[in-house]
Amino acid sequence: QVQLVESGGGLVQPGGSLTLSCTSSLSGFSRYVMAWYRQRPGKERELVRRITASGTPDYTDFLEGRFTISREDGKKLVTLQMNNLKPEDTAVYYCHADSRYYRQTYWGQGTQVTVSS
Repeated sequence: QVQLVESGGGLVQPGGSLTLSCTSSLSGFSRYVMAWYRQRPGKERELVRRITASGTPDYTDFLEGRFTISREDGKKLVTLQMNNLKPEDTAVYYCHADSRYYRQTYWGQGTQVTVSS
């Protein structure tokens, strides 16, 4: 039973933008902290951005503010807007859902983002 599905990945030139989307079939979506992680080639999976159940994005200097996370609970949707992409942003990007209320955690299957000229 698929709960999280990512889309929007692809090939983009350096300096370009992409918007990743994560659609969910989770019941009680609004009670989940949502996040985007990525795994670059040869690297461990790392947190990119996180947004609370109340819609507050995490504060981070990581990625120099180039990535913005948002959510629309009515659509059970989380997006990651990525600007000024760099080759080092090349990775598989994963959507993640975590709920202390339901004691459940889910991962999407991932979407490939390749930044190359």
